[in-house]
Amino acid sequence: MKKILFFILLLIGISINAQDTDSEKVSGQVLNASDDTKLENVHVVNLSQVVGTITDKEGNFEINAKVNDTLYFTYIGYKALRVRVTNDWKKFGDVKIKMTELGIALEEVVVADVQLTGYLEIDAKKIPVYNNYRYSISGLNSGYEGGSKQPGAVNKVLGAIFNPADFLYNIFSKRSNELGKLRKMKKDDEIRNLLESKFDRATLMALLQVERLDIDEILRNCNYSADFIKFANDLQILDAISECYEEYKILERR
Repeated sequence: MKKILFFILLLIGISINAQDTDSEKVSGQVLNASDDTKLENVHVVNLSQVVGTITDKEGNFEINAKVNDTLYFTYIGYKALRVRVTNDWKKFGDVKIKMTELGIALEEVVVADVQLTGYLEIDAKKIPVYNNYRYSISGLNSGYEGGSKQPGAVNKVLGAIFNPADFLYNIFSKRSNELGKLRKMKKDDEIRNLLESKFDRATLMALLQVERLDIDEILRNCNYSADFIKFANDLQILDAISECYEEYKILERR
């Protein structure tokens, strides 16, 4: 009798565990707010758990999420959207998420900095070349970008790294929880694919809970050049901040 009772309790436990696992997911459908068109390949990121997914051809998605988690929806040509997971969503199932198109007025673009002649030999000499040198420091994960190759550049790099009052200490120590998400972000393929296609820093700002100015300041104090900060995609920015953060922790332990 005891064996039968134990077996029944075991089955109940397995059933409850399965239900709990299912309850950790939410699903829904993403539509165009103006005409209810189903939106495919919308990126959905759980900012709380740092996991991502994309919508299918019918605009449907499913993602790991708990009550009060924040989901971040982003799609080219549409306004990014944040939605909090509620008890009603968990209780009643699928919901419809409607995204609004952005009205983008493209102004005339005039390229006047470099006048090309059509002759390769001449034009090659006219195009500016930005030489940003990186310096490798033994014991750290990677190098630092010090700008022009001048004697003072190395001292600038070393001074920025080892100065105890440096901005890095202040920004990283105060935001250790947010920056701790970096490792999770780097491991999630959907998030990496999303960031590789973006240059606006919006998703990074949402994930790390920092402002655009903070991101730029972190990179400057990690000795990345103005060219890199301006033109790198969000995935390159993520990797740069991650490397700098890991090196900061190495130096902090020392």
